[in-house]
Amino acid sequence: MAKFMTLAEAVAQNVRDGDTVAMEGFTHLIPFAAGHEVIRQGRKHLTLIRMTPDLIYDQMIGMGCADKLVFSWGGNPGVGSTHRIRDAVENQWPAPLAIEEHSHAAMANAYEAGAANLPFAVLRGYIGVDLPKVNPKIKSVTCPYTGEVLATVPAIRPDVGIIHAGRADREGNVLLEGIVGCQKEVVLASKRTIVTVEEIVEKLDAKSYNSVVLPHWTVGAIAQVPGGAHPSYAQGYYKRDNSFYIAWDKLSREREGFLAWMKENVLDKTPEAFAAHAKRSAA
Repeated sequence: MAKFMTLAEAVAQNVRDGDTVAMEGFTHLIPFAAGHEVIRQGRKHLTLIRMTPDLIYDQMIGMGCADKLVFSWGGNPGVGSTHRIRDAVENQWPAPLAIEEHSHAAMANAYEAGAANLPFAVLRGYIGVDLPKVNPKIKSVTCPYTGEVLATVPAIRPDVGIIHAGRADREGNVLLEGIVGCQKEVVLASKRTIVTVEEIVEKLDAKSYNSVVLPHWTVGAIAQVPGGAHPSYAQGYYKRDNSFYIAWDKLSREREGFLAWMKENVLDKTPEAFAAHAKRSAA
C-alpha cells in the first residue's frame, strides 16, 4: 500500500547496499532526483538495471554506487558516450563494473515476465547476432506446439523499482502520461517501490489517451519532488533540458571535473533544488 514520505525517507527505508535497483523512464520521466538521493545516502554494491543507462546511471556509477550494470543501450542520448560508465568498464574507476547486455526487446519482455511472476521471458530475437556469445543468460527453448526455437532471458525482479510520474492522488494512485516505457512493469515486478511525483492532487484527471494508472496497492513509497525528472522532461510540467545533455559530455570526461560537479550539484544539494531546475528549463 502506498505511503507518503520524503524522498530521503523513501530511499533510506527501501534502498539497501547490495540491492538490485531498476530506475526506469524512457527519455521521459527519468527519476534523476531519486538517483541523486541514492548517491547522497552513499549506497554501495548495487546492481543497476535500466534499458537505457544514460546520465543518471553515469553519475551513480561514477560515484561508486554500483558493482554491476544490466542494460540494453548505454550512452548520452543524441550526444555521445557516457564517460563515467566507460571509465568504470575500461579502467575500473572508481570501482570495477560488471556488465550484462541485452536487447531492448529482451529487457522489456524480462520486466513483463517479472511483473507476471514468471521465471523467464520468451521472445523472437537474437537470431544471427553475437550477443548470446558474451551473455550466457541468453538461452533458447523449443516451442512444444510448433517446434520453433525461441530466445529466453531470466525474468527481472528487482529488489527496488524507482520511477517518476506526473501526479498521485491522496489515496496513493499514480498517473503516468506521455511517453511511457516499462514503468508499470517495473513497479509490478519489484519487491519494493519508490515513486516520485510532480504533484499530489485530490483526484486524478487523465488528459491523454496514452496514460497509465498504477493503483495504490501496487505502489510502496510516494515522494512529492517537483522537477524530479530534470534534465529529462515531464509532459505538462517542463521540457527536456537539451543543453544539460550537451554540457554533460564535456564536464564528465575528466574525473576531477566530474567529482567537483557532483559535490556542488548533488552532494551539497537537496531534492528541493530540482524545482528551481525545472522552472528554469521550462522558461
